Amino acid sequence: MDTRVTVLGHLQRGGAPSAADRILAIRFGVYAVELAAKKQFGRLVVLKGQELSDIPYSDLPVFQRRKILENDEVLKAAEGINICLGR
Repeated sequence: MDTRVTVLGHLQRGGAPSAADRILAIRFGVYAVELAAKKQFGRLVVLKGQELSDIPYSDLPVFQRRKILENDEVLKAAEGINICLGR
């Protein structure tokens, strides 16, 4: 039986990385190393258009609190499958 290593991210995205993918990865890595050299930790390198920049992790939506209304369909669905959300 033959086996091969598969990079899951490439498979999910749809194939082998292109030259542009490789260059972008290098740009991200260089930017991240520059941030670390400046002791700027807890930041995420982002691509806006063609320019790289960075934002603090705390600005990511996943870290923002969101209010859920009492009649929210997601709340009802969660409670419908016995997920307790504090009520």
